[in-house]
Parts: sequence; C-alpha cells; structure tokens
Amino acid sequence: MYHFPDDKKTSRLYRVLYRLVWQLSPKYRIEGAEHLPEGASVIVGNHCQMYGPIAGEMYTPGRHSVWCAGEMMNRSEVADYAYRDFWSGKPKSIRWFYKLLSRLIVPLSVLIFNSAHTVAVYHDSRALTTFRETVARLLAGERIVIFPECYDEHNNVVHAFQDRFVDLGRLYYKKTGQPLPFVPMYLAPRLKTIYYGQPILYRPDASPEAERGRICTALMDAITAQAASLPEHTVIPYPNIPQKQYPKNIPVEVFNDEKTAL
Repeated sequence: MYHFPDDKKTSRLYRVLYRLVWQLSPKYRIEGAEHLPEGASVIVGNHCQMYGPIAGEMYTPGRHSVWCAGEMMNRSEVADYAYRDFWSGKPKSIRWFYKLLSRLIVPLSVLIFNSAHTVAVYHDSRALTTFRETVARLLAGERIVIFPECYDEHNNVVHAFQDRFVDLGRLYYKKTGQPLPFVPMYLAPRLKTIYYGQPILYRPDASPEAERGRICTALMDAITAQAASLPEHTVIPYPNIPQKQYPKNIPVEVFNDEKTAL
C-alpha cells in the first residue's frame, strides 16, 4: 500500500524510507470506514506517539494531509523542538545522548516531513498560514488528519485536546456554507486496528468558544467510548513515558469493580 504524494516530486531516498517504515510498522485493519464523509472532513485521533502520524499518512483513505509540527520541517528548528517535545523528560544522566540524537535527526526529519502529505502547524505568528493552507486543502476535497493531544491529562485513553483546530469549521463554513464534519478516530496499535466513529458537525450558529468545547469534548468522549468497548489492551499514550506505565483501555478502578461484582 504505497501512497506517495502525487502533487510533488519525492526523492528516491524518501521512497526507500517509506517502504522500510511500511515493512516495519503494524499493519492495520480499518473499521468504521463507512463513517467517513465523501470529500472534506477533519479526522481527529489519539496520537500514540509516532504511531498516529505514521498510520495517518499510510492508512487514511483517499486524498489527505496530516497536520505536522512545522518545527520538524524546518532545518533550523528541528533539534530544539525534538529534544524539548520528545526527550526533555529523560533521566539527566542520559539527556546528553538525546541532545545529540536531536541534532542527528535534522536532515532525516526535514526530508520525511516535507515529502509526506503534511500541513505545517505553528502556534505562533505563523498560525494563520497553517489555517489558510488547511482550508485550501479542505476546499480541494481533502481529508485532514489531526492529533491534537497535549500534556494535560484527561483520562486513561486520551490526553486533553488543544482546541483551536475546531476553528477550521468556522472558516470552512464561511467559504462553502456547509458544516464541516469532524470524525473521531481511535488508533489501537496493540490491536492493529483503526476505528472511525460517527462524524460531529460544526454548528456555525454557535459561538467559536462554545464549538471548541463541544466538539473537543464529543471527540474525546467518542474515542474513549470506542476504546472502552474493545477487549482489554494496552493504550499507547501521547507522552513518551516508560512502557511499564502505559495505561489499559479500561481504567483500573472499573476493572476492579467488575471483578468484585462477579
């Protein structure tokens, strides 16, 4: 299943790396594909560390783009961002190694993230560029894949969502007069399955603040409910923490209550 970007020339090295990642990464089956609207939509999922972006790139049906940290696409910003976001929580005794690694990955990061189906995401003065590019791709009929978790805890399945991506609904409605669908996606690498849920439509008559809260809550609830409905499995969390600390899809207190009831 090779799906190279068709709107740009991709280097031979990127194609080799793509095939290598394809061979080494989990092979997912898709459930709930019937919930994906035709044409423009925003698919919102749990990040699962590196698994989310890889699955979003390789398995999203049809034309699509994945939101990607813009710093990982700019040579001058990769090292500082990678160390701060991925490895700054490592034990002090080995942080020197990760500082070195963050510099070594610069050429690879620039190659991969600029060759894949991506939109550069910024949270500074460049944010306007992110939204303009994303809306342009939605207008072209693409699906946009977003992993909006942050480090604030929410529950055992997802961390809290950064909410500004919901404003895409307002911008899209201004251009088209149509409500933008937001589709919840639960990625379960340990079950090798991607689950899509029922779309949640943006309500243009509500305030932007209200819609951010409503849609983020609905998406997090849908992803959590999907995870809880499945057989017990390990959830790969957003933060890069030791594997022994990875949570289960069913909270410990619920699992213990069920055992007691039996």
